[in-house]
Amino acid sequence: MRFASVAAIVFAAFTILLAGSAPAAAQSWSPPSPEERCPSKWGAGDERGAANHMGPETVLKAASLIRTGRVIELGQVLRGSMPLGARHFDLYMKPTGPSTGSNRRGSNEELVVAEMGQVGTQFDGFTHQTIGDSLYNCVDQNEVMTRTGFTRLGVESVGTLMTRGVLIDVAALKGVDMLPDTYEITVDDLQQALDRQGVALEPGDAVLIHTGWGVLWDTDGERFMATNPGIGVAAAQWLVEQDPMLLGADNQPVEVSPNPDPEVSLPIHQIMLVVNGIHLVERMRLAELAAAGVYEFAFVVQPLKIEGATGSTVAPVAIY
Repeated sequence: MRFASVAAIVFAAFTILLAGSAPAAAQSWSPPSPEERCPSKWGAGDERGAANHMGPETVLKAASLIRTGRVIELGQVLRGSMPLGARHFDLYMKPTGPSTGSNRRGSNEELVVAEMGQVGTQFDGFTHQTIGDSLYNCVDQNEVMTRTGFTRLGVESVGTLMTRGVLIDVAALKGVDMLPDTYEITVDDLQQALDRQGVALEPGDAVLIHTGWGVLWDTDGERFMATNPGIGVAAAQWLVEQDPMLLGADNQPVEVSPNPDPEVSLPIHQIMLVVNGIHLVERMRLAELAAAGVYEFAFVVQPLKIEGATGSTVAPVAIY
């Protein structure tokens, strides 16, 4: 056998070992028909989707998980140098005038020019993604989109969400700080990580997936935005069956990117937001939570009440 062939075999074996298992085979996906996905299981005309889980029971359940009172912030700091892709975040300081009064009171403000629904750690609303022109619960976006916002399904209707949070640390399962580029997280990965942690998912959970990709946020924004590991179609469908309130991750789009099927564009966004009404929280700060080995906690998030917006930058917290 030639040396080059041996080297290729060794490299392939190392790649598989690093991931902990062979990458999942590409699984294509086609959107279900309107008749198959509508009305939502929450009812015709529903605009809240899985946020309907929110109620006194989820709050009390989450509160019962607080033992030490420690708060871990899960939101990234917003700054102009953060990974943005084609989006913008520009902050301009605005002194409001000369000192006034005998006490020489001065003040400052700022002007922020940004896609405030889609920068930083951000919460995807139901108007963010479509199947053709169809939004969640088969709302026709042409009938609800105006120049100043959406008249239905705007992020302002989400409100405060407080529920049991569960961290699924796939990076730890694989024994790495960060999963390899474009690694597709499988159903087996999720189940094995949960078993390793001694935690099971329950309806209404906020499910957060740690890939380790978040360490690139401050160190290599270009790589952070280029590709990333994340869940694939099968894992997404399995998570839907677990009936979560929302799904989040420390990577750019929650899902693996690019998708293993080059003909499909970000299908998990459609599976979660459009088909099943499950909000996504992207670009989370999960390294501290993972390092603490905290897998079950009270999770709290509230999107900004931007009327008619497609989403909101957020600063969620884990309390345990």
